[in-house]
Amino acid sequence: MAHHSRLAGFIIDCQTDDLGAASSFWSRALGLPVVSADDGGVGLYDRLKDAAGGLHVEVQKVDHPSRVHLDIEADDPEAEAARLEQLGARRIRFVHDRWWVMEAPTGQRFCIVPMGEGEREGLNRWD
Repeated sequence: MAHHSRLAGFIIDCQTDDLGAASSFWSRALGLPVVSADDGGVGLYDRLKDAAGGLHVEVQKVDHPSRVHLDIEADDPEAEAARLEQLGARRIRFVHDRWWVMEAPTGQRFCIVPMGEGEREGLNRWD
């Protein structure tokens, strides 16, 4: 069955006790205001204004070392995970019954997240 995916955006993982300070830094550094402090209401995510091209940017409080990771959104996350496994990626864990944390053959972590409603430009079709 065909499915669709695309680059959704970037997540700035911050090993910090002060998400607000981290978000303030990245907001000012990137020129993207915080549009949703405590996005999701769990104290782990602050959403910045979308970047050029509509790319989603979030600052996330994490327990692991700080890094930047990307999100790939898919209308069928399971099919996308299987497709990327065929390319050499591996599944790390399924989070909140919603998205996959994956690892590229070169060691970078990324997520496959469910595609949101709205604009559907820039989608890749995979058969």
